[in-house]
Amino acid sequence: MSKIILVSDARTVLDDLAAVVDDGERTVVELRDGALVREVVRRDPPDLVITDCQVQNMGGLAVCMDLKLEESGGRIPSVPVLVLLDRRADVFLAKRSAAEGWLVKPLDPVRLRRAVDALLAGGTFHDESFRPPTVAAH
Repeated sequence: MSKIILVSDARTVLDDLAAVVDDGERTVVELRDGALVREVVRRDPPDLVITDCQVQNMGGLAVCMDLKLEESGGRIPSVPVLVLLDRRADVFLAKRSAAEGWLVKPLDPVRLRRAVDALLAGGTFHDESFRPPTVAAH
């Protein structure tokens, strides 16, 4: 049984995430404040953190960087982070935050399931669905 922390201040986002990841085999913890994530991870480490990019006082990228800094200092265990990005341009920031995975909104249940499965299996997931198409020059 795995434990997943969902972070968003938008009820609709939490509901959409829970509908996909809460399959009866997983424990889901919902947080509406990014600043609470570190302490929850420290007390009872989850198998995955999924965080919205925009959360009132501490957004998903800041949450991810905070967790990675705490991990590098040996204060918390390693926890993979999936960041839900608002736009393709945010991929650069997701890479810089050392997130193991990211998805560009709007959320798609199939891509979300693939991302969650990949991260729970110890891998990564980098959403390429909104990547601009490559056009061959002639």
